[in-house]
Amino acid sequence: MYNKKMHALGSNRSVIRELFEFGKIYAQEKGADKVFDFSLGNPNVPAPNCVKEALKELIEYPDSTYIHGYTSAQGDKAVLEKVANDIKNRFNVDMTSDLIYMTVGAAGALTITLNALSNENDEFIVLAPFFPEYKVFIASANAKSVVVQPKDDMHVDFLSLTSAITERTKGIIINSPNNPSGVVYTENEIKSLCAILGAKSTEYGHPIFLISDEPYREIVYDGVEVPYLMNYYENTIVCYSYSKSLSLPGERIGYIAVSPKCIEKNNIYYAICGAGRSLGYVCAPNLFQKVIAKCIGATGDIEAYKQNRDLLYENLTAYGYDCIKPNGAFYLFVKSPEPDAKAFSEKAKNYGLLLVPSDSFGIEGYVRISYCVSNDMIKRSLPYFKKLMEEYL
Repeated sequence: MYNKKMHALGSNRSVIRELFEFGKIYAQEKGADKVFDFSLGNPNVPAPNCVKEALKELIEYPDSTYIHGYTSAQGDKAVLEKVANDIKNRFNVDMTSDLIYMTVGAAGALTITLNALSNENDEFIVLAPFFPEYKVFIASANAKSVVVQPKDDMHVDFLSLTSAITERTKGIIINSPNNPSGVVYTENEIKSLCAILGAKSTEYGHPIFLISDEPYREIVYDGVEVPYLMNYYENTIVCYSYSKSLSLPGERIGYIAVSPKCIEKNNIYYAICGAGRSLGYVCAPNLFQKVIAKCIGATGDIEAYKQNRDLLYENLTAYGYDCIKPNGAFYLFVKSPEPDAKAFSEKAKNYGLLLVPSDSFGIEGYVRISYCVSNDMIKRSLPYFKKLMEEYL
């Protein structure tokens, strides 16, 4: 009567969404001021002013089809050119608009890319900790996920990675700055990764693609640089979203960029167009294509995230928590004081603290704290974090 795999996905929400829904119920029962919801990566920093100005200007445009009508399946030509030029100017990549495909956020970009690349029996490597939906996206492309565990500092374990690559490996997804750890992979790590992929591609006689999931690229601290992977590895495909940089998560706008040095780049791009067509993902939202074209290079207030990071990290470590200090994104990855992170997350609920256990991120024993929330909420939550830790001291 219906697809049982799809039923399972639809009837079982992610742990993150379950916590979010629990928080709404808890707020009704106990009061909104008693809930400290650190579950979702939902930016609280306002969108930059250019977004508001762009919307005002576009809404007044006399031809409504310009902002509300269909664009070409791959995106509005002028927008594609803006995005291509931005990549070219910022990263010194010879990008052209015919290698850009506008998408419904990074989720759409990843799903399309995986379906464009995947053939029967293909495998895609994901580096733990990782965004849980990667495994869903890979399964939807009829491929298999292969999880590689990290080192203790959440950076890449290259020995484990090398062992995980086989003849069936079609690609690897990396996410830097990382959700959930906040880790930014260094240039040396990227060089080592690319050297391994290049050697394995030669060994097995086919390219292994590097898929870079980059919604947090601009959210970095303390002068940290995020290497642009097209400059290090030819067979790179970038999946980008403006959800975090412009604080537009609900508008679902992003893009796929195929490296101009990628093997059979035009055929890869046609496969992306075909996957978008097959999945029904043609023509990303027209209005917000136009908005991001007017806001290229802008970001929300990154300093606000840094202040939240510092406040949370400094206090939690003082209370005795073991935390991975994030160099990017807006998540704090905290080691659970007990082996079972789910049990710790349940105890945290008693204090109104909604913390995501790490099991769904492909690693055990941690919780993720999303600090893209108000600074005031973090301050109010601190006494409860302290009380929670006192249970373990």
